[in-house]
Parts: sequence; C-alpha cells; structure tokens
Amino acid sequence: MKRYITDYPIKIDWIPILFFVLLVGIGWVNIYSASSSETGNGIFDLSKPYGKQLVYIILSLVMVIVVFAIESKFYERFSVVFYLISIVFLLGIFVFGKKISGATSWFVFGGFSLQPSEFAKVTTVMVLAKYLSDGQINMKNPQHLLTALLLIIVPALLVLIQPDAGSALVFLSLILVLYLRGMSGWFVFVAMIAVLIFLMTLLLSVNWVILVSFVFFVISYFFIPRKKKMIGPLIALFILCSTLSYSVDFIFKNVFEQRHRDRFNIVLGLAEDKQGIGFNTYQSKIAIGSGGFWGKGYLEGTQTKGNFVPAQHTDYIFTTVGEEWGFLGSAIVILLFAGLLFRLLFLTERQKTPFAKWYGYGLVTVLFIHFMVNIGMVIGLIPTIGIPLPFFSYGGSALWGFTLLLFIFLKLDGNRVNEW
Repeated sequence: MKRYITDYPIKIDWIPILFFVLLVGIGWVNIYSASSSETGNGIFDLSKPYGKQLVYIILSLVMVIVVFAIESKFYERFSVVFYLISIVFLLGIFVFGKKISGATSWFVFGGFSLQPSEFAKVTTVMVLAKYLSDGQINMKNPQHLLTALLLIIVPALLVLIQPDAGSALVFLSLILVLYLRGMSGWFVFVAMIAVLIFLMTLLLSVNWVILVSFVFFVISYFFIPRKKKMIGPLIALFILCSTLSYSVDFIFKNVFEQRHRDRFNIVLGLAEDKQGIGFNTYQSKIAIGSGGFWGKGYLEGTQTKGNFVPAQHTDYIFTTVGEEWGFLGSAIVILLFAGLLFRLLFLTERQKTPFAKWYGYGLVTVLFIHFMVNIGMVIGLIPTIGIPLPFFSYGGSALWGFTLLLFIFLKLDGNRVNEW
C-alpha cells in the first residue's frame, strides 16, 4: 500500500474546490435554518440534523486529505475491486438493511445511517471509466456495448428494487457517457422518443399519438437525405412508437406503483392532490413563491420555521433558499452549481489519460442529473423521486459520496502533469 502514497507534488485546480466549499457552507447554513429550534444545544447538537451534518462535513474534509494522499493510479487499478465491493453492499442491504420512508436503502448504526447506493455511484463511474479507457473497446461492437451497459444496469436494478427510482435514474444517466464514447446516437434518439411517446399517451388518447407520430415521420421522410435508405428505419420507428403507445396504459397501471402514478398525474396536470401525494410539491411552491425577489431573511421563513414542507432539510432544501433568500439567492446557488459543472467539463476536456477523461464525464453526468432533477422536483416540473442536491442536502452518505466522486477527479486532474 505504501507505494500508492503520492510522493511528488500535484497541481490542484482550486476553482472547483472553491465551489465545493461555498456549496457545502451555504447548504449547512440552510440545513441549520430548516432544522433549528429554540431547544437546540449549539451547532454541534447531534440530536439535530445540522449538528450531524457538521460532523459529516468534518469527516468529508478528512476524506479529501486521504484522497489527495493516495497515488492517482490506485483508483484506476482497483476500480473493479471497489465496484464488486459496492455490489456486495447493495445485495447486503436486502438482508441487513432497514426500511426508511418505504425504501430498504440504509444500514443503520445507532443514530446514524449509511446508504451504500451513494458510494456505488462513485465505484460505477470508476469502473466504467476503466472499461472505456481501454483503446480496444468499440461501442459499435455489440459485445463491448453490452458489457458497458451491464456495468451500469446491475447497480441500477439493485437500487430500483429497494425501491429507489431516483438513484436508479442517476445510474442509467451514465449511458450518456457511452454515447460520448461512440455508442450509436440511435439508442439515445429512440430512448428520447420512447419517453416522449409515454408522456404524450398519458396526456392524449392512443389514436391521437399514433396520428401525430405518423404525420411527424411522413414530414421527416421528405426532409431527410438518402430517402430510400432511411424509409426502413422510419417505418420500424413508427411501428415501435405505435406499439409503445398501446402498451403505456398497461405499463402505467401494472409496473408503476400508485404513488408514482399519482405524481405523474399531478405534474402533468391530470390530477390535483394538495393534501396527499402532491403535498410536498404544493408546499414547496408556496415556500419558494413567498420569498419574492429578496427573500424573507435568514431564519425568517414562515414556511420553513412552521415545518410545512416535508423533508425540507434533505431533498427539499432548496425551498429554504427560495423562501429566505428569494429569487436572488436561488439564482446565486444555481449559478454556483452551473459554474462547478462548466469548470469540471473544462477540466475533463483537457485530461491526458483516457481513465481521467471518462471519469470526468461520468462525474459531470452524475452531478448534472442530481442538480437538474432535484431543482425540477422542488419547483414542480419533475415528479418527486427523491434524490439529494449535491453538497447541499442533509445526509452523510450523499455528502461523502459526492466528495469522493469530485476529489478523486481533482486528484486525477492534478496528476496530469506527471502523465505526459
């Protein structure tokens, strides 16, 4: 193990670290607001979420030191081992895990809990980067593509049956990395069409969806080049869309749980349930809307202090920002996330080793999906599926997972001068 300890200087990019510190700090300030009360015993009160989160933050800083101390090649060489260990832990959750909020996703130790899926995201990004960094891999080769898909789908399925649909979606989003590696764009296109057909069928009748699809493909035929070559794929795609549209009703009623059906209906405007399944989103909109442009002021949010928004210090932490900091504070937080993502994308593009490059794309994908889905969920644009806002939401597992994911990449990036 000693030979994997870094013994030469690395060039650290401090801009992502600045974003990390700001997001974690602002996140903790809002967690304190959402969970503090007059009965608290200081900021280190471990009976309160803000006290536990402060401990998690301190431990995450220890993780950063350890990550930077280890030789960067260690993460690539042992990525398969870490991945297999994470799969074992995901399987173990069904034996030793505890059900919380309807999902068996946590190991519980006294007053603390550990969610292995958050660490599995890190190991899946690592092992996928390891596989894709092999110069012999070709995403046009069915065997290579299937292997890469299995690396993603296995943890996704184990998480989905917990059930944790939000985390499963995050794993599946890594398919975008395969597209960047050379996977045919048809897979992404068909997936997007399938989602569109599914939503259209819920909103309209099957006959209307088939008619719209037919008109779309006829118009497409007259505008695309090489018409004779493309007529076969267009007909096949139309048949696929029609088949999917006819099967939507069965899938929606027999595959999705009632709570998922209710959330889709609420988001699509097909139902309204302000006191039941839609209560979180309804209260979230009220809290954010009441903040106006400037916000009500720190610790002055009536919705926040009245505990009107469930899970406000976890998945709905952004509502505290909207109510107490207003549109201006919300915009600043969103810009911080955007700045972090763009900086990481810039760093990814300049990597000199394939492993670091594909790891960077995986990192950006995971952070972006978490950010987009969480914010969309809080403002009612996306059904509630329950995933945290990176570096911001309460939770040790999520914070540690995101910290490892980010700083392993910064370690790889800092070592690029030695890889030339």
